[in-house]
Amino acid sequence: MIAMLLAQVGDVTPLATPEVQWSALVPLLILGAGGVLLLTISSLVKGMSAPGVNAAATVLVGLATIVACVPVWQRVQDPERGPLTAVGGAIGIDGFSVLATGLIAVSVILAALLLDDYMRREEMDGVEMYALLLLSAAGGALMASANDLIVMFIGLEALSIAIYVMAAMHRRRVDSQEAGFKYFIVGAFSSAFFLYGIAMVYGATGTTNLVEMASFLAGSVLLQNAVLLLGMALLLVGFAFKISAVPFQGWTPDVYQGAPTPVTAFMASAVKVAAFGGLIRVFHLALSTEAVDWQPIVYAIAILTMVVGAALAVVQTDIKRMLAYSSINHAGFVLVAVQADTPQGIQAALFYLASYVFLVAGSFGVVSLVSGNGDARTSLDDIRGLARSRPGLALALTVFLLAQAGVPLTSGFFAKFYVIAAAVDARSYWLALAAMVASVIAAVLYLRIVVAMYLSGGDHDGEEPVEGPRVSIPLPAGTAIGIAIVATIAIGILPGYLIEVARDAVPVLVAVPLP
Repeated sequence: MIAMLLAQVGDVTPLATPEVQWSALVPLLILGAGGVLLLTISSLVKGMSAPGVNAAATVLVGLATIVACVPVWQRVQDPERGPLTAVGGAIGIDGFSVLATGLIAVSVILAALLLDDYMRREEMDGVEMYALLLLSAAGGALMASANDLIVMFIGLEALSIAIYVMAAMHRRRVDSQEAGFKYFIVGAFSSAFFLYGIAMVYGATGTTNLVEMASFLAGSVLLQNAVLLLGMALLLVGFAFKISAVPFQGWTPDVYQGAPTPVTAFMASAVKVAAFGGLIRVFHLALSTEAVDWQPIVYAIAILTMVVGAALAVVQTDIKRMLAYSSINHAGFVLVAVQADTPQGIQAALFYLASYVFLVAGSFGVVSLVSGNGDARTSLDDIRGLARSRPGLALALTVFLLAQAGVPLTSGFFAKFYVIAAAVDARSYWLALAAMVASVIAAVLYLRIVVAMYLSGGDHDGEEPVEGPRVSIPLPAGTAIGIAIVATIAIGILPGYLIEVARDAVPVLVAVPLP
């Protein structure tokens, strides 16, 4: 009897397992493994608790990720080999995913440098924040690389759960606790919408794989499918929460204001790159044949997001809330490019996101230094006279604000120019006009902050000059701001290099090769 059972077991066909291209996954693995190892080593090695060590280790992981992206980029750009799938079709490795991973790694580096001073100032030294930063970045990179909706959902959850904790990490600040709780509640709704959307799309197409989905829809003869339309709407709502698009932006000002400022910088940069990465992969690649159904919705959301974000930002008096609404406005500009659903539009969206990573990190970096203990000084009055006490910081913030306004010789000018050009090329003329109007409205916001730094107080009627806050500039935070300002100006003067990278990073769908 035993011999017969063994014989039957021997005849069983081995379970087929997907082929894993480990070399293509190295950047993603560095981020994830870096977070786990950092947490493990710090619990075993006493020296890792010294101030600055965890920040330095996080920066090294971010740099290693960027270095690891270089050979993968060269691999996917090779005409003879091209893009590939890494895990049986579940993860796509193309120029788009590599660039998104690199931008997220840049966000990690800038956030870690800003966190070093913040954690010391707030007496929060510990490894947890840095480990969560890396794990969240790994989730974001996975989300932007996913070729399957289930994998994308896993990346979304890994990205989000870490951010919930990071936003609430400052236990001595009620605002931080409130920010973490609000983001958790809204994030739960976002995840629920996204998950129900996956279920509906699966019900309509019979698959969650983006390649198979695109193939099915290309050959489908159904003119209307209510289940598919509902699925697309739910997926769009899930993404809209993450990118802070109107009318799903209500959480953004409160969370951005309450979270530790370096965490806000990471949220405004890396989370947006990951969320837009997922949005572009799903709608531009898998659901492009259904563009006639989703483009009008994105069209309307883009207009509302730009106009509402700019208009509400102007009436704020807290700088972090101003920048939060400004972030909403910028999300609308990226949606303008996504709505075009053309290679030029995706190229413009990537250029905008790459420029915005440096702009927003630098802006919140300056705010983090000025805000002082407990992020207590973030009102517009708190930066009055900053140009007198810290002219370097005032100049840096001025450059970032002018870039966000789209002033020439900055990266923001070309970012907005390419977005509007993509809308015009797609014959979305009213959308392009709305983008220009929103840009003018938002310029008032940035000028209010600049005026407060340079012209408020002491210039007439015998008023005493306002000296502004006394701010020390630690080397790590100064380095982060310096990197951001150099990148902002360099892209504004020589945009050709980044636009070429963005052109080569337009996403593609790659099927698993047949055996």
